[in-house]
Amino acid sequence: MPATRTAPYRRRALAAVAALPLLAVALGACGYGSENDKDEKVAPAAEGEKVGGLGEVKIGYFANITHATALVGLQEGLIQKELGGTKIKPQVFNAGPSEIEALNAGAIDIGWIGPSPSINGFTKSKGQNLRIISGSASGGVSLVVNPKKIKSLDDLKGKRIATPQLGNTQDVALLNYLSEKGLKVDTNTGKGDVTVIRQDNKQIPASFESGSLDGAWVPEPTASKLVAGGGSVLLDEKKLWKDGKFVITNVIVSQKFLKEHPDVVEAVLRGSVKTNAWINSNPDEAKAAANAKLKADSGAALPPEVLDPAWKNVDITDDPLASTLGVSSEHAVKAGLLEDPLLDGIYDLSLLNKVLKADGRPAIDDAGLGVK
Repeated sequence: MPATRTAPYRRRALAAVAALPLLAVALGACGYGSENDKDEKVAPAAEGEKVGGLGEVKIGYFANITHATALVGLQEGLIQKELGGTKIKPQVFNAGPSEIEALNAGAIDIGWIGPSPSINGFTKSKGQNLRIISGSASGGVSLVVNPKKIKSLDDLKGKRIATPQLGNTQDVALLNYLSEKGLKVDTNTGKGDVTVIRQDNKQIPASFESGSLDGAWVPEPTASKLVAGGGSVLLDEKKLWKDGKFVITNVIVSQKFLKEHPDVVEAVLRGSVKTNAWINSNPDEAKAAANAKLKADSGAALPPEVLDPAWKNVDITDDPLASTLGVSSEHAVKAGLLEDPLLDGIYDLSLLNKVLKADGRPAIDDAGLGVK
């Protein structure tokens, strides 16, 4: 496990991350993400008593299949049902760093997000800004390439490979993998033996089709979009992890919001747990619900040749797979984004375990990284 002392980012990496634009999906005018007007038309209305008297809770997520819990829970009203009259205010993001900025600014209260931005945000704030309160998904990430240009993992040198954003979970994974292959890349510029291009998920398929990219290390459904467009999966990231399991999506909350509104956080977690159970018991209906939410958020549903393989590649779970977070932090160190990540206290699974206990299910372990 990596050291858990607080330490700053490398100066140049910190400067680069601090200067990152907020690459939120451009569905509206909100600076930190996008509220979709269509959500107001299709999402179940907030009805009944407000939890703790709170009028709204601001929830962030990505328009990715790896965020199926949020997609399905919002589309089917399973989360809203637990909140009663407390209205959900949703915002959609492209990648984790911009969502962390939104959390820090108070633009969202709770969010579905990957492990690397969670670690980065927690470390940068010296453990003061967020807690991981649940898991959501494992897997669902692949390196997809142009098979005419790259035929094996030994052909990566000199190629142009995309990730969604500097410092996001896929970016860290790619940089770490290239380092292990002995290929050098400057973390900030992306230049080196392999050129790493940081580009919005929704733009990557067009760039790939035009030939300006040779491949991309991306989550679902972007990976399956590339395959449908002629790409080939060169590496499923599951193959790099023990038992094929690694956290790809967590649920995080602002520490301030958790302290002030634990009852609201608990309600969201009840909705998350119920959504995950419904997804795993009704995979076909859940897949359709996720696609309906993607259509509402982006204006277009995924075709079967993209949706079906993407859905199969993601495992939905309440378990944050805490032991794999430590490995992710080691990857961030190797990538040059962190010197000494802070992990102690990053988890608070008390409300999740309360919800699970009420459902007759065993508690989930935080690998010793929980609030003491």
